[in-house]
Amino acid sequence: MVANGRSASITKLIPPTIGRRHVQCFIMCFGFSAAFAMRVNLSVAVVAMMDRKSANPNFPEYNWSEAIKARILSSFFWGYICTQIPGGLLARRFGGKIMLLASMTISSIMALLTPLGVNVGDWKLLCFMRVLQGLSQGVCVPSIHTLLAKWAPVNERASLATYTYTGSQIGIVAMLASSGILASSSMGWPSIFYIPGGLGLLWVLIWIIWGANSPSECTKISVAERVLIETSLGDSLSENERKSNIAIPWKKIFTSRAFLVLMATHVASSWCFWTLLTQIPTYMKTVLGKDIKSNALLSALPYTAMMILGVACGPINDFIEKGNHLSPTVSRKLFNTIGQWVPVITLVGLAYMTREQADMAVILLTITIGLGSTLHLGFQVNHIDLAPNFAGNLISLTNCAANVSSIIAPLVVGHVVTDTSNPTQWRIIFFIAGAVSFVGNLLFVLFGTAKRQPWNDEQLPEGHELKPLNVQPDDVPITKAESQLTV
Repeated sequence: MVANGRSASITKLIPPTIGRRHVQCFIMCFGFSAAFAMRVNLSVAVVAMMDRKSANPNFPEYNWSEAIKARILSSFFWGYICTQIPGGLLARRFGGKIMLLASMTISSIMALLTPLGVNVGDWKLLCFMRVLQGLSQGVCVPSIHTLLAKWAPVNERASLATYTYTGSQIGIVAMLASSGILASSSMGWPSIFYIPGGLGLLWVLIWIIWGANSPSECTKISVAERVLIETSLGDSLSENERKSNIAIPWKKIFTSRAFLVLMATHVASSWCFWTLLTQIPTYMKTVLGKDIKSNALLSALPYTAMMILGVACGPINDFIEKGNHLSPTVSRKLFNTIGQWVPVITLVGLAYMTREQADMAVILLTITIGLGSTLHLGFQVNHIDLAPNFAGNLISLTNCAANVSSIIAPLVVGHVVTDTSNPTQWRIIFFIAGAVSFVGNLLFVLFGTAKRQPWNDEQLPEGHELKPLNVQPDDVPITKAESQLTV
């Protein structure tokens, strides 16, 4: 492993401060940003598509009812849930790199074709194309979790996952903040689909060049960083990859209390998140009286706060876990409680806002959504805690269930909110979201855990909580330059 006749037993390897694991997470963050931009662009675009007076009037207007609009907004998730479980299986079988590549390629092409599709086939063809986008993006999260399980050292797991999934907020902020301006520009509302689609194809090229399934497949990783990752995970990644042929313990997974609680928490989080994400532009316009330009900017504000807080929480989590100030289980529950229970209070306050209290409503929305970033340090990374060998499969299962709620939530809004300018009807929606969020975190606090489950690896004792390993053989340290040689 090391030159100059040194023993294979090494006392101290000095990994680079910013290594290939960070590069991989940055690229995945960029890809997740593009994916989310393509996922949420319709939430604002539909406002311009249904009201040409609020945007560039030279582009088509569609006279859709609120019920049809609700179907359009939920159609993405009809496809999305169908490929969650297959996505986890395929990512485990073929690797996360190729599955992310296929996901982003198909989704980007569909985004670029959306303006043409809606012009040719109206809302029915639009729904069909959104279903196809959902089918392609369904493998995205399982693939990312599969990659993180191989790239993230144990005590960096939560922070690296947070940095990666912060891409969702970057995509949302970029899309919501720019879509109103784009809709009013000379390119009109079609540009809201063209730009993220083009960026998605750009990401595909970057991923082909620099993406890697694991440290063992990365030709540019240093000796020190590879040893750091493999030692922390307690096994060589090549051996972990051979475990991909192990049969998935479905029965043990579905009878695991830790997993079932995790699924319930994920469902609750998804309900609240997507209710607000898909409905904020309409709420801003009809209840708070904001035009589409300020609508888009104000809609982006909560996700800007979420993005900033997510980046800030990474170092905080590193301090907590690397310093052993809290166990992983307590840390997960603490961050999850911040992200799901504090918003319950703000949602109740939001339910009583009126047009005269528009500024306060924006503040409450910002707090409600912004604190959701702490969930990346809570339940979002818990799949890897419970079973790193099956992380992609676990999140495919919980994400599938969670996105059933993503389908139902907009439909519930369409059923309850028959008059979008009526604050009383919106009050019911906020109450429902708050109640679901409260129950979800209550279950996680009472029954959740970060302990590695016995069905992940039958050789481990039940309830073993994986810790970072500090291997210190009796040999002299090598230099920083030697430790950072690539393998």
